[in-house]
Amino acid sequence: MVRWLLRAEGVAVFALGAALYAGAGGELLLLIPLLFVPDLSMLGYLGGPRLGAVTYNLGHTIVLPVVLALAGWWLGQPLLLMAAGVTGAHIGMDRALGYGLKYPTSFQDTHLGRIGKRRDGAAARPVA
Repeated sequence: MVRWLLRAEGVAVFALGAALYAGAGGELLLLIPLLFVPDLSMLGYLGGPRLGAVTYNLGHTIVLPVVLALAGWWLGQPLLLMAAGVTGAHIGMDRALGYGLKYPTSFQDTHLGRIGKRRDGAAARPVA
């Protein structure tokens, strides 16, 4: 039941982000490639797992799109609203697929459980 709820929550956040993006005037076909822009935060892993977890988590916490949306609304800037929508949709997509915020031990260690393959070759089973 918990796994289903977490994935449903991710789908809802994705839908909300996509709606915000479209409502701010974003082209829906452009949303598809833009969904992968937040993954540039993974470049921090080039500096090691600790730095990577920090940069990844900064780009994948729901606080970022909320702050962007509030700033876009307050300043009347549709571009900030679109950025909030893209970021929120990306985070929702990740959560719906079972990817979570990272721990500094390894990219595979997330707040939703371990992802990827175990040392014995079997697939790791994420919590979500």
